[in-house]
Amino acid sequence: MAEVTIGSIVEEYPEGTRYLDIAQNHQSEYENDIVLVKTNGKLRELFKTVGGDCRLEFVTTRDKVGMDTYRRSAVHMMLKAIYDVLGAEVVQKVWVHFSISNALYCEIHHMEASKEMVKKVGERMRQLVEEALPIEKKSMNTEKAVSRFRKHKMYDKERLFTYRRVSRVNIYRMGAFEDYYYGYMVPNTGYLRYFDLQPYENGFVLILPIHENPRQLPPFVPQKKLYQTLRESMEWGERMEISTVGQLNDMISSGKSSELILIQEALMEKKIAAIAEDIVKNPGKKFVMIAGPSSSGKTTFSHRLSIQLKAMGLKPHPIAVDNYFVNREDSPKDENGNYNYEDLDCIDVMQFNEDMNRLLRGEQVDLPEYNFISGKREYKGKTLQLGKEDILVIEGIHCLNDALTPDLSNESKYKIYISALTQLNIDEHNRIPTTDGRLIRRIVRDARTRGSSAKNTLKMWKTVRKGEEKNIFPYQETADAMFNSALIYELAVLKIYAEPLLFQIKSGEPEYQEAKKLLKFFDYFLGIPGEEIPKNSLIREFIGGSCFKV
Repeated sequence: MAEVTIGSIVEEYPEGTRYLDIAQNHQSEYENDIVLVKTNGKLRELFKTVGGDCRLEFVTTRDKVGMDTYRRSAVHMMLKAIYDVLGAEVVQKVWVHFSISNALYCEIHHMEASKEMVKKVGERMRQLVEEALPIEKKSMNTEKAVSRFRKHKMYDKERLFTYRRVSRVNIYRMGAFEDYYYGYMVPNTGYLRYFDLQPYENGFVLILPIHENPRQLPPFVPQKKLYQTLRESMEWGERMEISTVGQLNDMISSGKSSELILIQEALMEKKIAAIAEDIVKNPGKKFVMIAGPSSSGKTTFSHRLSIQLKAMGLKPHPIAVDNYFVNREDSPKDENGNYNYEDLDCIDVMQFNEDMNRLLRGEQVDLPEYNFISGKREYKGKTLQLGKEDILVIEGIHCLNDALTPDLSNESKYKIYISALTQLNIDEHNRIPTTDGRLIRRIVRDARTRGSSAKNTLKMWKTVRKGEEKNIFPYQETADAMFNSALIYELAVLKIYAEPLLFQIKSGEPEYQEAKKLLKFFDYFLGIPGEEIPKNSLIREFIGGSCFKV
């Protein structure tokens, strides 16, 4: 018998008892489904068994890693349902492309996703939930797994594992349907009760819950501008024949990474120039308002946009909204009693609007500078007066929120939303969350510019994300232009900088599981040396060596 410690209670179970059976004994104590366990601090799937005395913690769908497991498993069930409804001989490829409005946008290669087809797939998924079909995990030789992928026409996975150094691969099986996934799974389809499937644009969306509310589906709100931006990046990757990590590795291994970097940078410069041209065509636009989530590259983008505006005859002036912070003692606090610098009430909105309107009228204005050490706004003689060719390039997390600029006319504002919207997939069924790409950027930049450890960056990331959800994402569709700052090659570069930082996080630390996940993620990539990156590249804001002061 093994002693299993759960909280302050010690229970005895025969060795070989499934964690699933122990979880079911305790499920009534939890509001949400238990989907994983931590055994002595290590995550385990529920089909695993007790091997000796241990301390057990339950992971539910209310935990982020638990909801990630749920969502991954739901994708597996959706794919099986598609193959069941249409037939393996008909389906060439199913793409899980990107996330939009808390849903996953998917397409079936060379096939229209009709309402009737989507309805039938949804019905089949509900049948699978009722059947509580086991999701089985099998470890096999990598060479054998590659052969299996080829047999199932999953050629992106075949290419992906050509570059993996591991000798074995975990395959998940649901009935006769086999697939590979980057992460854990629930024990059976009976857990996957909450989902919806709806036709959308050229494909369909799989709507799933979020961990903050695991038993309720969020409303699906179409985001036309974001969808078009994501789709444009996706289609460009397809034209370049780099939609997946395996294809990127092919390019790197064939010695074409330098060419790829130049092509990507040329495309980015073209898009920045197009935004600048649009601004110039609208002479009444005096305030370029730039907002985006953390690590989107806003600073470098602002510099490069300013250069393009100068080339077109305008005189841009940078303004940081942060310089209009109220004095620290007047700042609002969060539920933990800490200053909440991401709240709009941290900004002296009245003074900001007064200064901007005076500039618009052609008056000379004294501009403040916020002292982050003393926590006070200071005036050091910096003045500005706008002429006919002058334009303000304003950056801040609230710049798309009209509550920041209630006294400025909409005709005078040009709004830009910027985010690193990763266009690369691991393979056709395993997407790379854009939040992971931004997190990796931030880990590298924080270590370089702030001397902050990867552990500290991971620790604060949840709070950062919470601020983005409240202050940035609700306003993104109001932008006049959207700019995708993700570089298709960047993760191969960031790998070299991020891996040593992540290895510093030790087993048993709260951030270890996330670090372990990211390290496993980097195993898919071949590296690209940073020396090949141009000095004005947006990725230089994170790895260093930029020609701008970032």
